[in-house]
Amino acid sequence: MPVYLGLDASTQSLTATMIEADDERRAVIDEWSLAYDDQSSYGTEHGVLRGADPAVVVAPPLVWVDALESVLARMAAAWPSEIARLAAVSGSAQQHGSVYLNADGLRRMTSLDPAERMSVQLASGISRERSPVWMASSTTEECREIEEAVGGAPVLAQRTGSHAFERFTGPQIRAFFKRDPAGYANTARIHLVSSFHASLLAGGDAPIDHGDGSGMNLMDLETRSWWPTALAATAPDLHVRLPLLAPSWTVTGTLAPYWQTRYGLPAARVIAWSGDNPCSLIGSGLVREGRLAISLGTSDTVCGFMRCALRDADVGYVSAAPTGEFMGTTVFKNASLARERLRDAFGLDWEGVSAALRSTPPGNGGALMLPWFDPEITPHVASPGVRRIGLDANDGPANLRALVEAQMMAMANHTRWMAADPSSVVATGGAAANREVLQIMADVFDAQVIRSRARNAAALGAALRALHADRLASGAAIEWEEAVSGFTEPDPSACVAPRPEAAAVYRDLRRRYADAEAEALAG
Repeated sequence: MPVYLGLDASTQSLTATMIEADDERRAVIDEWSLAYDDQSSYGTEHGVLRGADPAVVVAPPLVWVDALESVLARMAAAWPSEIARLAAVSGSAQQHGSVYLNADGLRRMTSLDPAERMSVQLASGISRERSPVWMASSTTEECREIEEAVGGAPVLAQRTGSHAFERFTGPQIRAFFKRDPAGYANTARIHLVSSFHASLLAGGDAPIDHGDGSGMNLMDLETRSWWPTALAATAPDLHVRLPLLAPSWTVTGTLAPYWQTRYGLPAARVIAWSGDNPCSLIGSGLVREGRLAISLGTSDTVCGFMRCALRDADVGYVSAAPTGEFMGTTVFKNASLARERLRDAFGLDWEGVSAALRSTPPGNGGALMLPWFDPEITPHVASPGVRRIGLDANDGPANLRALVEAQMMAMANHTRWMAADPSSVVATGGAAANREVLQIMADVFDAQVIRSRARNAAALGAALRALHADRLASGAAIEWEEAVSGFTEPDPSACVAPRPEAAAVYRDLRRRYADAEAEALAG
């Protein structure tokens, strides 16, 4: 029976999910995860590096290289018989982040020596020592420059799926070109985090898939090709520094001789990697319209499947889905780190957080929080700061409820453009294990919440993408409904229904929250 591997290079860790699938059996074999912070020599905290400016958030790209090698080495040693059946591998990666290689780095990726660790060989091939990640928000000026150059924000949104976001790759590339022109001139290739990982696996220059390419402010969403006007507005000669664009099911090669010789991995197909949100869409089983997926992680992200490319450029963006259609995405930056911050501030563990949520009423007696601990993406908040309305800062249970309610109300208010009244919500990510959090989600959205079976929907989605692409390449194509079958069906014991009386409270509170948000944004 063939085995498929999905990898998820998220903000804080690398996770691997191995599945086996044929016409008779479908099952997850196992999952591994490695936190980047465990590789202490890189000095990351929660997977990133921060300085005095909260708008600058970066990561050393070699930390991802070492994590990839460590996880694959562990898997090869732990599951030799399963690895021998590996048919295809694909991956998911944090979106918008970029990796910059000089000519030597581009050459080295195609000729890696199995006798020496990969990160050692690539160290001299990095032209930008610190990669900007999705949490970065220091490019407001560059966003406005790009929008003005292409004819305005509405034009950019119509062509690329969104107006210019600070975290998107195009503005980050422009900032690099402006602030370090010599470094930009020395750059031969600019990869996304996803295509960089695929290149490492295949030992070649892998393409950027259409799904992740959509999050750059550089790809024409309709033609699914680089938009020359946006490239010219971003940096000179950018077209020669970018990889090719390709469908999400593209076979980029097989596992490179490096992996075969060093770890005994087979010549499995390497499928183009995509972003974590497109992969989570598949891993949540959202291959038809009517439902939303909410990932509760380092960012809280709401995604929805679309047959047609609906747009709301102010709060979200539209991208190509791995299925070939479209998906909507809205991202909220103050997510798990905000929840952890309040948990730690009141000296609680997660069971203590659950108890606090159980001890406080829906609506929190009208008390509200605008939880902008960091600069926020949705809505756009450049200057962080927590706002409390009718809320005692020392009341731990009330603050924890106010935080979770604010996060859910912000998601519900700012994602109506995708699905005004979703039939159900699929919840994934770490906080989805907390039933009290899911109850608030169900009440706020007034919809049934289904906790995903997958411990990591993005890694599972990558494995399912590998399965789908391998079948297609083998001449035995399957529909997406069949590809996800057996892996994404809801667990009836993990479904949370909305409570009518609580849903009524939140219908009013959501309006009050929107008014408070608008007032705060107005200054």
